[in-house]
Amino acid sequence: MAGATTVVAAMATDSWTVARGGVSRLFRRRGEDQRIAVEAQLDNNEALIARADDAERVRQSLLPLWMLELESLLGEYPDAADELRELTEEIRKRLPEARQPQVQNNVAKDNGQVFAALGGNVIVHPAPPGQAGGTGAAR
Repeated sequence: MAGATTVVAAMATDSWTVARGGVSRLFRRRGEDQRIAVEAQLDNNEALIARADDAERVRQSLLPLWMLELESLLGEYPDAADELRELTEEIRKRLPEARQPQVQNNVAKDNGQVFAALGGNVIVHPAPPGQAGGTGAAR
């Protein structure tokens, strides 16, 4: 997921040339025709973002596509994982800070609760004991 998120984040930015070239190199494993097809897909996706009124919405829509593409490639060629990891790091270093992808993992266990936000706020008003079931749980 990190690879797809980073590639899509780089579309329509100054980091795009590096990202496009790196993804193209990854897909050369499938042969020249596949590499050319992936380059065309990358170019079309980047152009879609560049001309969109809401580029972030387009990026979010493209993310599952690139997750599938990269998962499929890694399923066939597990040896490409290190190259993808290196490419992801190289692109991240070049992205403007506002475009750098962020990942957040939250786990709640044993009747625990998780309230989380990435780049935003979460305001929780716990119920006092005796209300809302008497546990003090958030409502």
